[in-house]
Amino acid sequence: MRVFNFAAGPATLPLEVLQQAQSELTDWRSSGMSVMEISHRSKAFIGVAAEAEADLRELMAIPANYKVLFLQGGASGQFAAIPMNLATADSAVDYVNTGNWSKKAITEAKAYCAKVNVAADSGATNYSSVPAASTWTRSADAAYLHYTPNETIGGVEFPFVPDVGATPLVADFSSSILSRPVDVSKFGLIYAGAQKNIGPSGLCIVIVREDLIGKARPGTPSIWNYKEMAATDSMSNTPPTFGWYIAGLVFKWLKQQGGLSAIAERNRAKAEKLYAAIDVSGFYANPVDKGCRSWMNVPFTLAKPELDKTFLAESHAAGLTNLEGHRSVGGMRASIYNAMPPEGVDALIAFMQEFQRRHG
Repeated sequence: MRVFNFAAGPATLPLEVLQQAQSELTDWRSSGMSVMEISHRSKAFIGVAAEAEADLRELMAIPANYKVLFLQGGASGQFAAIPMNLATADSAVDYVNTGNWSKKAITEAKAYCAKVNVAADSGATNYSSVPAASTWTRSADAAYLHYTPNETIGGVEFPFVPDVGATPLVADFSSSILSRPVDVSKFGLIYAGAQKNIGPSGLCIVIVREDLIGKARPGTPSIWNYKEMAATDSMSNTPPTFGWYIAGLVFKWLKQQGGLSAIAERNRAKAEKLYAAIDVSGFYANPVDKGCRSWMNVPFTLAKPELDKTFLAESHAAGLTNLEGHRSVGGMRASIYNAMPPEGVDALIAFMQEFQRRHG
């Protein structure tokens, strides 16, 4: 029996994708082998890789002057790769801190750049909001500005794309990539770990404007050198072939759903319904400013924290799993990525209402 999996990552995948992968697992395209067993240098897998990139480009309307890289090391690997590729040791770089993943990116950047400027920090609101762009203190000569459009742990989401002029805008889209249309041309670089909206963990997608490639500082590992990886179609070494294959299936699934405009409407409706149930309950609460609430990650607390363990045990028994809030903040968190069907959100709301009736 399949449960409704609200994990923040690795996250639920579309059932249709899992079923196709299952049907092809031991004999992919009548090859007599699994896709995990074929060479990444083979014509067959190169075709899989090229098709996945083409579908991603179509879904996101990625301009021709951007490279798409399928890399290893997860999004966390890019915390170091970005300053190594886009900045010198003496460069000034700007970061906006809106929570846990922003903090990690800032900490890593400090190991590679002497001038890491935190242009804005929402700590005063306990990272429950996004700083107004008018309050940011930016460097005059920053090599780039980095921000996290969606903070997975805090459930905080930017309601706008920052306008940073000629400064390259760098964004960690791990939690929100493919959840709605985005104008890629506004960014110098977009990166995202796969394990939320793309596929299994182990893969990271980097979308980088061509004029930013070829500036890696000496000592940058070749597998994180954007020029090297672009020149070899992300195959300087053996890539995570199974993750790449699954990503390709997910891209096709998204196209079958009607593309990103259609999936955005579904995601918006799911989120609005869950937030509405929380807000009217008088028993559950969401700590995030209403203008900055995430469509993807919905944290909430109970009026009686002593019931947290009971809530988790009973929800798990009801087939609603992985609702624990992150260990750093506690409470609950429902991650409702693309692959979470509306029926899953409906089931969660029904459970929450019944739990409140019995324990409120």
